[in-house]
Amino acid sequence: MSGSSTPPAPESRLTAAPGHVVRGMAMGVAEVVPGVSGGTVALVVGVYERLIDGAGHVVSALRLAVTRQGAAARAELGRAHWSTILPVVAGMLVAVLLAARFIEPLIEEHPVGARAVFFGLVLFSIVVPARMVGRWARRDVAAALLAALAAFLLTGLPPSGDVEPQLVVVALAAAVAICALVLPGVSGSFLLLTLGLYQPTLAAVNDRELAYLGAFALGAALGLGLFVKALQAALRRHHALTLSVMTGLMAGSLRALWPWQDQDRGLLAPDSGALPMLALAVGAGLAVTAALALQTRVERRAAAQS
Repeated sequence: MSGSSTPPAPESRLTAAPGHVVRGMAMGVAEVVPGVSGGTVALVVGVYERLIDGAGHVVSALRLAVTRQGAAARAELGRAHWSTILPVVAGMLVAVLLAARFIEPLIEEHPVGARAVFFGLVLFSIVVPARMVGRWARRDVAAALLAALAAFLLTGLPPSGDVEPQLVVVALAAAVAICALVLPGVSGSFLLLTLGLYQPTLAAVNDRELAYLGAFALGAALGLGLFVKALQAALRRHHALTLSVMTGLMAGSLRALWPWQDQDRGLLAPDSGALPMLALAVGAGLAVTAALALQTRVERRAAAQS
């Protein structure tokens, strides 16, 4: 994320901007659906490196501005790929608004079916961070098992009821969820779902709750500034260990998505309508598998061209 990054090849703004808006919309839909990673979609559509590199420049510019190094801050901002970032972000915002309006009533009216779909999405997505680990050492396996156990126990805690989440909690959750954009294979919406803030966030988007959305935006900005570079450093220095922990967290958190639960998050046995729910989970998982296959194909083609 240093300022010496090589700028990308120039592109026509008239032809690139609409395409970037469409790419942003695909990422926005992915971010609303738990289990589908916006980072993975960014990789598939070819804007991941530009976005992450641009985020690094913006974070560096903010830090320089705080220390009153205005000229250096402006130089960092100038290195960000704004011709890509702005249309992608615009497309994401439009897609989030539309997808939230569609998904919230489905969750309220069909909670078991919605959890079945989300369960299938996340279950089949675990292969992404697991595959990125490479060769699993004993330390990596132990870390994954501990992370899975911790996530399983935490997601089994009974909910606090219908109490409105405090804005501080919303900000902290957003700070954690924004890190999912850095790590393809990990879904920000899934993290919100695990924390019990997924449906309240959808409702806030649909109802235009400015206080909630403001706290969420502030938390996301803080997370971007404080956590993203730390996560990138962890991936550079302890790549396999970091990804093994992510794999374990995703696996253990599947408990929160088990379709059959009581009001206190207790796990129940499948009922007589289990077969359609199983079909939903498998269908969602196959959709993720197809998306991952497309991602692999795109990456191989890009590698061959380079």
